[in-house]
Amino acid sequence: MSLYEKRGVSAGKEEVHAAIRNLSSGLYSDTFCKILPDLNGHDEDYCTIMHADTAGTKSVIAYLYWKETGDLSVWKGIVQDAIVMNLDDMICSGASGNMIISSTISRNKHRVPGEVLTALIEGCRELLEEWRAFGINLHLAGGETADVGDLVRTVDVGYTAYARFPKKEVIHVNPQPGDLIVGFSSSGQSVYEKEYNSGIGCNGLTSARHDILNKEYAERYPESFDPKIDSSVCYTGKYKLTDKVYNDIDAGKLLLSPTRTYAPVLQEILKTGSEEIHGIIHNTGGGQTKCMKYIGEGIRLVKDNLFEPPAIFEMIRTQSGAGLREMYQVFNMGHRMEIYTTAKRAEEMIGIAAALGIDAKVIGRVEAAPSKQLLLTGKMGTIEY
Repeated sequence: MSLYEKRGVSAGKEEVHAAIRNLSSGLYSDTFCKILPDLNGHDEDYCTIMHADTAGTKSVIAYLYWKETGDLSVWKGIVQDAIVMNLDDMICSGASGNMIISSTISRNKHRVPGEVLTALIEGCRELLEEWRAFGINLHLAGGETADVGDLVRTVDVGYTAYARFPKKEVIHVNPQPGDLIVGFSSSGQSVYEKEYNSGIGCNGLTSARHDILNKEYAERYPESFDPKIDSSVCYTGKYKLTDKVYNDIDAGKLLLSPTRTYAPVLQEILKTGSEEIHGIIHNTGGGQTKCMKYIGEGIRLVKDNLFEPPAIFEMIRTQSGAGLREMYQVFNMGHRMEIYTTAKRAEEMIGIAAALGIDAKVIGRVEAAPSKQLLLTGKMGTIEY
């Protein structure tokens, strides 16, 4: 059993997929998100997406950091995490225009006071204003804020998003042998980010925080973890939240780097058309193996020019002792967005990303194969899934 599983979570979400196996896949079976008909306008040329996601257990790290430092600004990052997990998934399916979002915030009132709620709600308002300058048009419809201490130990932050767009703009995932795979770095600082981004995103944070942070947090904040997990895998690292670990950035802030949105990049790419785009994958749950959920038989994805894993992932690996196979299956390990396309479009996409301050490069290729396969090749050797 992996460390991730010992902590009560699953990178592959096998039980979730089993539970939803009988649900309809919507209008198409080959899109990143489920796409529905235009149920209100009844226009055959249009379709809709509704998507929901949360910041997951990353909010626990924000809780710890706020308790230790009093820094309320970290909650704005949690809002960004939850919104981006909707926004970027939806753009992978072609929904790059206006979106409506609604929040769901559940808290334990005895531990999470009104000032945190204010920071979350104001953080959302500020983000939407900042992003509009880069063509991201999100409209807040409101939301639900519930005091549910019987259910939630600290706070859970989620958003639901809705978009309506033309069917002709739908992006299908259908990689072709001969396609190149363009990867977009998850770390660094883009022109629309105010500080260095560690690249962590908000997947795998249950393991990340336990692997990196010191046992003292288990003793001081028992509300920050599931009491059912074995103490041997609970806060096993050497770092305190405020220890300076990379570029004079403390461990807590590296873990709390807001999930980068690729929306400005993808919107610019889609303006030039989607004809030679054979799939966009958001490497969230499942890390570098997320793509396996969407490719068909007879396709091999070879990722043999991957980004060097950012410092945060090396910290997690060395502190946890986890094998690289597990690391690449839980974390994005350096790029959280990838596109399957032609050589001509690949060069254009890399240029668009560079103009917005994001490193991008061809990280692999698509090949014909007897069966579905993913190969990760590099300094770590070859890992096959």
